[in-house]
Amino acid sequence: MSDDETNSMGLFKKYLTNKRIFKNREVLRHSYRPHVLPHRKPQIDEIASILAPALNNETPSNILIYGKTGTGKTASVRYVGLELESASGVTGTRCRIVHLNCEVIDTQYRVLAQIANCLEDHDDHPSDTTRTHIPMTGWPTDQVYMELKNQLEASGGVMVIVLDEIDKLVKKSGDDTLYNLTRINSDLKEAKVSIIGISNDLRFTDFLDPRVLSSLSEEEIVFPPYNAPQLCDILQQRADIAFAEGALDETVIPLCAALAAQEHGDARRALDLLRVSGELSDRENATLVTERHVKLAQEKIETDSMVECVSTLPTQSKAVLYAMLILEQMGKRIFTSGEVTMVYREIARILDLDVLTHRRITDLISELNMLGVINTRVVSRGRYGRTKEMWFDAATSKIEEVVHRDPRLSDQRLKEIDSNRLKAMFR
Repeated sequence: MSDDETNSMGLFKKYLTNKRIFKNREVLRHSYRPHVLPHRKPQIDEIASILAPALNNETPSNILIYGKTGTGKTASVRYVGLELESASGVTGTRCRIVHLNCEVIDTQYRVLAQIANCLEDHDDHPSDTTRTHIPMTGWPTDQVYMELKNQLEASGGVMVIVLDEIDKLVKKSGDDTLYNLTRINSDLKEAKVSIIGISNDLRFTDFLDPRVLSSLSEEEIVFPPYNAPQLCDILQQRADIAFAEGALDETVIPLCAALAAQEHGDARRALDLLRVSGELSDRENATLVTERHVKLAQEKIETDSMVECVSTLPTQSKAVLYAMLILEQMGKRIFTSGEVTMVYREIARILDLDVLTHRRITDLISELNMLGVINTRVVSRGRYGRTKEMWFDAATSKIEEVVHRDPRLSDQRLKEIDSNRLKAMFR
């Protein structure tokens, strides 16, 4: 960069001229797909062995893959999928992979339409049959299913449908989608379909019809969390590409790995820690990423995500969250949706808020769980039905501080809530 160009950069000059930390920080993003996945060879080999019959134009078994966030499930499936498509080009068998994120594509209509449209995009050798592009809304679902079936038949070969975050689809839309997809092979003659479901939630199968579950989970694979030495290997692999030579203190990678190993062995967490540590060092115009930067990064990640998440919640969500904080102050470490509703109604009465229905409060609780502010689980109470239990995963002081910044929830009248009376109501 010439002196004139450097001078014209103005405000950004100092940020662009310091190349002493990063060579390629994009390697530390979750979206980066390495060519080698450390410590996942057994799982990759198992997925490959199950899908191998597709290369002989046979139907592979359906697979259900479990594991916590950041354990390499999606990356492993994508890697095997690319290898399968590549191998099918050699064997002359048509094998295609369609990867759907069910957190976004979460209805039966959209799933079926997306599969059909992906099939259309992948088809390099269209048949003489006229193909119809399915709109993302507007058709009856049975018409979408028939069009998908016709397109599969016209294309032939084997299609592997990967449903990532499959639990989100089931919780939002029930198991009708899975019922239809797991039985579509009985309607096909020239094509074959295999389903791979990926989930972070080990309990989502409680919501499935037994017939769907038996068809979907013909094979089950569990991805265990990474331990600290394994995370060290993963981080070292990325760091060699991402950082300039000599930019990392020798304690940085082991510390990032150890901190992430405490958080359920989450590789994404470890990568975030390493990346943010480097960014903090870069902003200081330093030449070395140190242990101090890692500790600052940990604090920044935890604070930023929680504070930003809670501070941007609407007032009704904050009121529900405030009800949970009151229950915890009363000594309840685990509380039910019914208890939260009772305390929320007291808060709404004092603040003159429109009182939400129990159904709507349950929806807000689910949103708080999805955002990671609380943890929830559904428990069976026998003939009394099911209820949702929830608890805070960490210290609540920061959450309480952010909630109290809302002018309405800092109202002194909230201190009028009689905890003894509430305790009596819960007996």
